[in-house]
Amino acid sequence: MKIGMVAPIWERVPPARYGGIELIVSLLTEELVARGHDVTLFASGDSVTAGELSSVYHVPQRELIGVECVDLNHVMQAFLRAGEFDIIHNHGGYGGMTLAAFVDTPVLTTLHGIFTDHNRPFFSSVKNACYYNSISDEQRRGFPELNYVGTVYNAIDVPKWPFSDKKQDYYVFIGRMSHLKGADLAAEVAGRAGVKLMMAGKIDACDQVFFDEKVAPLIDGEQVVFKGEVSPEEKADLLCGARGFIFPLQWAEPFGLVMIEAMVTGTPVIAFPYGSVPELIVDGQTGFLVNNVDEMVEKVKRLETLDAAVCRRHVESRFGVKRMTNNYLQLYESIIERHEPGAGAVRVAEDNEP
Repeated sequence: MKIGMVAPIWERVPPARYGGIELIVSLLTEELVARGHDVTLFASGDSVTAGELSSVYHVPQRELIGVECVDLNHVMQAFLRAGEFDIIHNHGGYGGMTLAAFVDTPVLTTLHGIFTDHNRPFFSSVKNACYYNSISDEQRRGFPELNYVGTVYNAIDVPKWPFSDKKQDYYVFIGRMSHLKGADLAAEVAGRAGVKLMMAGKIDACDQVFFDEKVAPLIDGEQVVFKGEVSPEEKADLLCGARGFIFPLQWAEPFGLVMIEAMVTGTPVIAFPYGSVPELIVDGQTGFLVNNVDEMVEKVKRLETLDAAVCRRHVESRFGVKRMTNNYLQLYESIIERHEPGAGAVRVAEDNEP
């Protein structure tokens, strides 16, 4: 099968540090190539792949996130070559959804974000322009009318992750230093529960004020320690040694890859039941679902009573690369079999008739 794989242009594939979508794209691309498929990866020029790499920008454009012409220029390169592929797999967002209506090649868009009042009118216009898959069942609730073909959970390369059932005396929070991720609440929970917390993650420009005002005052370098943005190796070590992962999300996270990364190292997760969280954590076995900060403070120390091996086996059985790839291949084959060239443009025109 000839596949055009479109990554976002904001980070390298695989990411050097932060970049959940880019990691998924890399794992899927390399597994597809290993199985004999012909994959062209559209990503930044410093990306690494066993497939063909096509790039218009030599390096990631993180500093230009939100500049539409940069994103569109990147995504457009794949669609200019659409006739070379049996299917295009779009992880690049809005540009790919729009251009899908103008090519005969079928396009699968993996939804990595959430639906908002701002983007719903756009999704209404392109709901039939291509095929969509969600990364959790919960994600669909925000816009159930899309042309969905399945739910495929994200994955991690399980054998590459360390595991330990002998934990050190600290808990961990890893994620963007954002109010959506609950970085300030994680520090608050640690302080009130009297546990040591290691924090790591990037600070985007839009989150700097939040970090300075809400998170930084809680960091004392002893009970609450901030490591900044860490490498994948440092991240794995932090997760592997922790007694538990504190994750007080404040939004409907469509997946939350870091929870899987924590559990595969044998570290259970305590989190609020927003978004995909109840689909990923087995309450009472691989972590705890709690409803507020008070409950989190009360239960956080109980994480160390859960079986690390159960956490690992849970990830192995549900979130491995082979299972994710099998599921995507089934979608590819189904889409190619049912696809009618040009139908996307017709459906878009019909959907947008006055």
